[in-house]
Amino acid sequence: MLRIVIAEDHPLFRSGVRNLLRTTDDLEIVGEAASGEDALELVDRLQPDLVLMDIRMPGINGIEATRQIKEKHPAIEVLILTMFRDDQSVFTAMRVGAKGYVLKDSDEEELLQSIRMIGSGGAVFSSDIAGRMMHYFSQPHTVPADNPAFSELTKREMEILERITEGDSNAEIAARLHISNKTVANYVSNILNKLQVTDRNAAKRLVQKSRED
Repeated sequence: MLRIVIAEDHPLFRSGVRNLLRTTDDLEIVGEAASGEDALELVDRLQPDLVLMDIRMPGINGIEATRQIKEKHPAIEVLILTMFRDDQSVFTAMRVGAKGYVLKDSDEEELLQSIRMIGSGGAVFSSDIAGRMMHYFSQPHTVPADNPAFSELTKREMEILERITEGDSNAEIAARLHISNKTVANYVSNILNKLQVTDRNAAKRLVQKSRED
């Protein structure tokens, strides 16, 4: 029996995955989380075999949650289950230790096969993502100068991103903007989530790259 935690903030989609897994006799849902923080707590407490991880969730995003899970529990596997098809999301997920990347519009059988394959020690990517990876590695690759994700940031998030780029800590940002450290931490998490990067240094490099170009 493969013990699974579902980390997904949309109740309707989470319910669909739950109902699908309940039709099997070899996959058991041991916990459900609607945020990255909840996923980390469940993983620590329940020690599942595998986590089905959405990327965009409130608080800690799925990429960062995956990184922390793999650092603390390297034997626990993570299957990314998301709508994001872009190269950056795919390769960032791979770098932090995800063993698979499947799109939410995949059919039910593909999802079940992916879960079982990772549970048996393999790695898997949906057919669409596999095709993108083959194209990516077959072409000369340069980092794009412009990231459209910047347009998703609010004015306050852009302001905090600027302070991150300047090297300010959360405490320094909080003091400068007269807000709490917890509020800053929430803003930083949202910024990383929207930019689809795993940490402050990656966000800083993204800004610096856009300025250079």
